[in-house]
Amino acid sequence: MSAIFLKTLKPLKLAIKLLKLDKKKYQNLVKPQHIIVKNIPLKLTGGQIKNFKAYRVQFNNALGPYKGGLRFYPKIDLEEIKALALLMAVKCAVVNIPFGGAKGGVKVDPKKLNDQEIEELSRQWVRAFQKNIGPNKDIPAPDVYTNAQIMAWLADEYSKLVGHLEPAVVTGKPVENGGLKGRETATAQGGFYVLEEVRKKFKFKPAETKVIIQGFGNVGFNIAKLVYQAGYKIVGVADSQGGIYDLRGLGMNSQRLMAIKKARNHLHHCYCRGSVCDCGNYKKVTNKKLLVMPTDILIPAAIENQITQKNAYQIKAKVILELANGAIDPSVDKILSAKNVLVVPDVLANGGGVVVSYFEWLQNRQSEVWSESQVLNRLKEAMIKSFDDVWEISQSYKVDLRAAAYVLAVGRIVKAMKKHG
Repeated sequence: MSAIFLKTLKPLKLAIKLLKLDKKKYQNLVKPQHIIVKNIPLKLTGGQIKNFKAYRVQFNNALGPYKGGLRFYPKIDLEEIKALALLMAVKCAVVNIPFGGAKGGVKVDPKKLNDQEIEELSRQWVRAFQKNIGPNKDIPAPDVYTNAQIMAWLADEYSKLVGHLEPAVVTGKPVENGGLKGRETATAQGGFYVLEEVRKKFKFKPAETKVIIQGFGNVGFNIAKLVYQAGYKIVGVADSQGGIYDLRGLGMNSQRLMAIKKARNHLHHCYCRGSVCDCGNYKKVTNKKLLVMPTDILIPAAIENQITQKNAYQIKAKVILELANGAIDPSVDKILSAKNVLVVPDVLANGGGVVVSYFEWLQNRQSEVWSESQVLNRLKEAMIKSFDDVWEISQSYKVDLRAAAYVLAVGRIVKAMKKHG
C-alpha cells in the first residue's frame, strides 16, 4: 500500500477501534469492492491512434450507488484514487446521503488534446465503462481537468447506448442539460454553512476574525466571497503561483482580489483598488509561507498534503476549515489538537459538493427542476445537521472532529451492511 492510502486508512482504523467492530467487518471496510482498469483507444485528429489507461475504484456501496469524480490527469496514481474513493464513501455517510464512494481517472494530459479529441475521449470512456456505471450503480462527477461540458458528453453518450435519455448517470452537468442551479458554488457554500456553526459555538465576531485562504480557484474564490460578504477580514490569499498577505490585518475585498488575478494572471504582492495599488502594506508570500502566517481561520482550498509534519507546529490559526481533499495529513491531527487548533475535516467541510450532486441526481430521477433557493435551503439544512451530528459524537467520545466524522460514517455504513446481510 502507498503512503497516501495508509494515511487515509488511519482515521478509519481509529473509528473501527472506537466502535469496537470485529476483524471481519474491519476487512470489509478497508478494501475497495471493485478496481476496474481499462485501456481507452483514441483516434487523434492527425490520424494516430493512442491508448490511454483508465481506472475506476468502487469502494463501498452499502448506502447506495457508488458516487465520485472522474479526472483527466497525466499523473494518475491508483493508490491515490483508492484513497479518494474511500474519502467519498466516508463523506457521503457523514452528510447522510444514499450514495457510496468511488473515484476514477484517465491517465492523460488534456492540455495536449484539442476539444474534439477531449469529446471523443469522454465518449470512449463511457463505451468502455458502460457496464460499470449507471444511475443506480455508479454516478461520476467532475474532478481534476473535467468539467460540466465533459459531464454533458458522458450523459449524452450513455443515453445513446441505453436507448433513452438518462441524465442521472452523471452529475455536475450544465443547467441546460439537467444540471442543478447552485452546483458550481456548492462546495464553498456548504463549507461556509459549517464555518458559521463553528462561529456560533465559539462566539467569533466576523469583523474581528481574520481569514487566510490557500487556493483561489472555484472553491477558494467562492469561499472568499462568502466570508467577505459575511464581514470576516480576509488577510491572506494564494493561488498556485504564490499569494498576498495584508500586513495591517484590515482585510481585502474578494472581488478586487479576483480582478488582480485576472489582470496579472496571478495574485500580485500589491493590493489594487482600480489603478491605485498599495505595495507597502501588503507582502508577497509563497503558498507554503501563507499557511503559517498569523490568522484566526485558515482555509486550505487548493490541493492535498499541505499541512504536514514539516509545518504543523508553525500553524497559528485557531480553526482550520479543510475545504481541499486531504489538505491535512491525518497524522498531524494530534499536533494540531495539542495546539488547540480546531480542525473541521474535509469529509465534513467540503461535503456540500456531494450533497448538491445528490440533489441533481434526485432532480433528474424525479423529472423536476429545482430553484437555486430550494437548493441552498436544503444544502444549509443538510450541512448544519451533519455538523451537529459530528460535534455531538466528538463531545461524547472526547475525540477531534475528524475522528468523530469517521465514527459517524463507519457507524452508518456498518448499519447499512447489516441490513444487506
